[in-house]
Amino acid sequence: MNGLNTAIIYLVQTLGSLYLLIVLLRFILQLVRADFYNPLSQFVVKATQPLLKPLRRVIPGFGGVDFASLALAILVQLALMIGVLLLMGYGVGGYLMPLLVWSVIGVTSLFLKVFFFALIVSVILSWVAPGSYNPAAQLVNQICEPLLSPIRRVLPNLGGLDISPIFAFIALNLIDMLVINNLAAMSGMPRALSPFL
Repeated sequence: MNGLNTAIIYLVQTLGSLYLLIVLLRFILQLVRADFYNPLSQFVVKATQPLLKPLRRVIPGFGGVDFASLALAILVQLALMIGVLLLMGYGVGGYLMPLLVWSVIGVTSLFLKVFFFALIVSVILSWVAPGSYNPAAQLVNQICEPLLSPIRRVLPNLGGLDISPIFAFIALNLIDMLVINNLAAMSGMPRALSPFL
């Protein structure tokens, strides 16, 4: 593989991964019932609407879960993997089912990572800008709240010290180590195909 081909693969992976993140954020924002009037939410909606609108005609939502955006995330991951394999000179004939399984694993891994990094940002913001009205800070808190509130209900009151993010980090890491990594290993998923593993 020459340098130009490597650069093209890098560009495809980077731009495709960014769009995949935006599509998955659309799913997550609807899942956690985030404020869709937030400017960042509006950006996510406008960036995903062209591909999501036709898909919604085929895949309806159910119980407040936007299955169309989840399906779009899996399709974007699948297209990204196929594109990278073709650029690397491999054929994909006969490998569609494993690629689809790997796409689901990659999207699930990214799903966990979004919550993991949102928690990190939330913890930092609670130290440097508690109670901030910044749109990004509000969105991060709305993403983290459904994960943290069940933990807060179980933990005893520690006088204003919130250690629920520590337990959320532990839970996310355990799911990643015990479920995602094992599924990727059992399915033979190459790490080079998904930057989120």
